[in-house]
Amino acid sequence: MDKLNLILSFFILSCIVFIGIIFDIIGIAVTSADETPFHAMAAHKIPGGKEGVRLIRNADVVSNFCNDVIGDISGIISGAAGAAIVAKIISGKNDVSDIIISTLIAGMISTITVGGKALGKSIAIKKSKEIVYKVAYFLYLLKIRFGIELFPKKSGKY
Repeated sequence: MDKLNLILSFFILSCIVFIGIIFDIIGIAVTSADETPFHAMAAHKIPGGKEGVRLIRNADVVSNFCNDVIGDISGIISGAAGAAIVAKIISGKNDVSDIIISTLIAGMISTITVGGKALGKSIAIKKSKEIVYKVAYFLYLLKIRFGIELFPKKSGKY
């Protein structure tokens, strides 16, 4: 961050916070989604149907990865990025304006992260089927295009 200009630094910081919010939404959506519509999609061979079933059946693992791993990592990185931005902005004399700037930036990062995740949770619960389907379709494309399968088929139909 110290080699980037302020606008690019804030853009990267925003992307990091946004990634944390998106993964939090995915984790909540997977835990609150109903498996039934995805069985119907899989039965009709709709791309992403089988992946949706696998996501929901592995909701504990998906939620842990999305909410805890990615969420915690993005929180730590956004804090470090914010500190680097503050270091770039302040003059280094530790006067009152430097303290105010650092407090405002830390508050801004926290507000956007917590507010975004709070808003995202209600969206994830209300639109869980759509969100899970979009993630499942993305996983389907990864499988078709690159042969990457995150949840390989165990025993049984799906």
